[in-house]
Amino acid sequence: MTSTLITGISELVTNDAEQDNGLLGIVEDAAIVVSDNAIEWIGLQSEAPAADLHRDVGGRAVLPGFVDSHTHLVFAGDRSAEFSARMTGEPYDGGGIAVSMAATRGASDDELRSLVRRRVQEMRGQGTTSWEIKSGYGLDVDTEARSLRIAREFTSETTFLGAHVVPPEARKDRAAYVELVTGPMLEACAPHAKWIDVFCEPHSQYAFTEAESRTVLDAGKARALEVRVHGNQLGHGPGVQLAVELGAASVDHCTFLTDGDVDALAASDTVATLLPGVEFSTRMPYPRARDLIDAGATVALASDCNPGTCYSSSIPFVIALAVRELRMTPAEAVWAATAGAATSLRRNDIGVLTPGARADLAVLNAPSHLHLAYRPGVPIAAAVDLCAGEELDELHLE
Repeated sequence: MTSTLITGISELVTNDAEQDNGLLGIVEDAAIVVSDNAIEWIGLQSEAPAADLHRDVGGRAVLPGFVDSHTHLVFAGDRSAEFSARMTGEPYDGGGIAVSMAATRGASDDELRSLVRRRVQEMRGQGTTSWEIKSGYGLDVDTEARSLRIAREFTSETTFLGAHVVPPEARKDRAAYVELVTGPMLEACAPHAKWIDVFCEPHSQYAFTEAESRTVLDAGKARALEVRVHGNQLGHGPGVQLAVELGAASVDHCTFLTDGDVDALAASDTVATLLPGVEFSTRMPYPRARDLIDAGATVALASDCNPGTCYSSSIPFVIALAVRELRMTPAEAVWAATAGAATSLRRNDIGVLTPGARADLAVLNAPSHLHLAYRPGVPIAAAVDLCAGEELDELHLE
């Protein structure tokens, strides 16, 4: 194994509580030793051990690569007209998913694979190193299964979302579609998925009731899939309480929460994954992040990159929104987009930079993590494999 010493780190975000330096476990004037794609040593540059190779990042900040724990990357088609209509006052209720469904069903495997690859490259170009990918734009047995097969080529964190909405051809017999999802579709998809998810949303005629959602999630658990939930996006509903009851790793959106929902999340291991890019793109109210954090709930941030309600893969954008609109501190937002999101995937080898963790690094063209919210919209973050010799642009500090 070849070891690489990385120096010139102005600020290193570790998310390591043992660093005893705030929520982010920051080490200043730091160095890292990486070996075999894992962190071997972290500390002050003045105390760094020798290594086989040496890279210097020239005064940049280094963070754990962002963990995007909620994405819908396997889709074809374009819904920009829907976005334009929504900006002029047309409400969103999930119906536009059928547009993506038709385009995705009609796309070839190679076309879908190419689209996912391009989106993954876009994510890495903004500092994301780990991601979850859901199905949910096929809504038939064959397209859901091939969506997950393709997603599995890009990540181990794959989620079966056949219960995204009820497709148009099944809306006269919802019970039959639930039977399809929990029967033949689950049978075809389970070998390619780690997670099962459902859009539990009584405020949409296309999404799933509490009873339907429970049926879907119980069937997934019986096939050893772990549980995630889309909940409380369009209004107050049962999604959060159902997720907590079933021991879900995460309930995502959480746009409309009662005090009881906040308390339930705070008393559980279920992570509240907030997706403020959706509220930005739909003009819905932002979730109660401050109340969740103050109550002691674990909060994650993710992009929800999808063609309808948030076609953005930028975690730096999400962090800026979280600081400005969700009233999270910059440190809370960075933690939520790294360690918090990793927790929502039940992973402890990503989202942190500690000995033994994966050497997934995001490098900023800035001296501090504060610049992620301080310079919104500026491309200052990138996922960089320094051990593979990937080059850094010249640093310009203002």
